[in-house]
Amino acid sequence: MNRLKCSIGSIEFNNPIFTASGTFGYGNDLPEFVDMSRLGAIVTKSITYEPRVGNPPPRVVETPSGMLNSIGLANVGIRIFIKDIIPLYENIDTKIIVNIAGSTNGEYIKVLKELESVSTDIVGYEINISCPNVEFGGMELGVDAKLSNKLITELRKHTEKLLFVKLTPNVTDITIIAKAVEDAGADAISAINTVVGMGIDIGKRKPTIYKTYAGLSGPAIKPIALAMIHKISKVVSIPIIGIGGIVNYKNVIEFLLAGATAVQIGTANFRNPNAGIVIIDELNKYLKENGISRYSELIGKLDLYE
Repeated sequence: MNRLKCSIGSIEFNNPIFTASGTFGYGNDLPEFVDMSRLGAIVTKSITYEPRVGNPPPRVVETPSGMLNSIGLANVGIRIFIKDIIPLYENIDTKIIVNIAGSTNGEYIKVLKELESVSTDIVGYEINISCPNVEFGGMELGVDAKLSNKLITELRKHTEKLLFVKLTPNVTDITIIAKAVEDAGADAISAINTVVGMGIDIGKRKPTIYKTYAGLSGPAIKPIALAMIHKISKVVSIPIIGIGGIVNYKNVIEFLLAGATAVQIGTANFRNPNAGIVIIDELNKYLKENGISRYSELIGKLDLYE
């Protein structure tokens, strides 16, 4: 019995444990260390139309219970991704979801159309409208419901594959954005991306990150993520993929109870690339020991106080 079988849209996943974009490379970096067929899905690092070198260093700094990063969407660009990376997915026996980023609606659409023009086993796209580490695009779209709706409406016209939309927590009310992208045709919502943060080196009297501000991830943001997942679950009917500080199976159960259908493992991958597989085994053991036949029985089952 597969207690962890997970469905989003028309796609069935072996389990609800995915990797988070930007924490697992393109999904082809660690095959000798990780049995990637065990993972529910791999979400690639963000792909833009043209290659990007990203932000100058220092751009990754450890913090208590997390890390600050300001990579700036460094990536090889869509042409090299299609030519050199996509063929490697034939040897990876798990679902692949490509994270797409851009500075304008037109760039997002061009990247998606390029991917749609080639025959691949990619099952869907995660649209990143929530990156705090670039000068233009990303967050501007993710904090405006009308702009978010317009972008996803346009992208929906060009694909029948899954469309996940990755939301930023750096907004007044994340539920407004969530409802806007659901109305535009999103199949699922990924939440949350990093929280804007900052570090200071008192010796140098400089920020610890070159760009001053960065995205905070890791266990420090889990309470924020849980609250936002729970709020989103009250206003949308599409699945939610929970992200933010997950390091063990207990954290996964928290996200499920809050309303998530699946989760993504992010910062934990930097400490242990097998973090997701360990969590899958732990979660299976928990379900079996507690007589739970399907993990989905936990989704949204948070018992609030009267």
